[in-house]
Amino acid sequence: MKAAPFDYVRPRSVEEACACLAADADAAIIAGGQTLVPMMAMRLARPSRLIDIARIPELHGIRHDGAAITVGAATRQVTALNHDTIARKVPLLALALPFVGHAATRSRGTVGGSVANADPAAEIPLVLATLDGAIALRNGSAARSVAARAFFVGPMMTAMTQGDCIVALHFPVWHEGRVGAGFQEVSTRRSDFALASAAAQVALDPAGRCMACALGIGGAVATPVRLDAAGDALTGSRLSDREIAEAVRAAVASIEIMSSPHASDDYRRRAAATLSARALMQARDAARGTMQ
Repeated sequence: MKAAPFDYVRPRSVEEACACLAADADAAIIAGGQTLVPMMAMRLARPSRLIDIARIPELHGIRHDGAAITVGAATRQVTALNHDTIARKVPLLALALPFVGHAATRSRGTVGGSVANADPAAEIPLVLATLDGAIALRNGSAARSVAARAFFVGPMMTAMTQGDCIVALHFPVWHEGRVGAGFQEVSTRRSDFALASAAAQVALDPAGRCMACALGIGGAVATPVRLDAAGDALTGSRLSDREIAEAVRAAVASIEIMSSPHASDDYRRRAAATLSARALMQARDAARGTMQ
């Protein structure tokens, strides 16, 4: 099939892009187009106008702002994957990015596009939610920041309103302790949509005790979920296998699993628990490996 007819504009600024969005309720933003273009080809999406933001300079780049790494919304996924600052300052994102799609789609897909699409199985939204990051939005001249835990409201649903444009993502940087990260997912084939996924980041003090712990689950749930109960239970512990297993078991038991034609709810819950434990152990071992 071919896409339904549409208009195409290439704004030169975020303000111009927002104005185009505000003027047409049926318009859609495109940057990488790795999800939108196939949906248009199948006529599952029929935007009246495509607003191409890929060449707006302020939507590109990766910078360290002290408390966070800020990634421009139109930054290519492959750029983030190969960026030294991401590897050093946000190890969890560095681990997750190789799981995002395929090499070909990562070369075109953008970090902001993945977040705007809000697929429950997407890895970048899971990292944002796990680290309690934020999404910077612009609507005309008005700017606001939305916490990741409030941004994702359902499968393919976000807190964005008419005229909103994602301009950047903020990934918190952990400065205290020795930091390690872990990322695990299971899918029917490598790089397919995850049936369940888990992201974890921990910080250890010089004695090897956990100073901070963040755990998130994706794929099996309607939106990426940060399991604060598990993080709270493990903070102050030595992150033994038994302590991790107990904390994960209690936290995963309370989440609501999203049904799937590809796997039973019971399987996805068990997979989420197993992957969570593995991600935490991976993060713990990585942090221990950096300790002097």
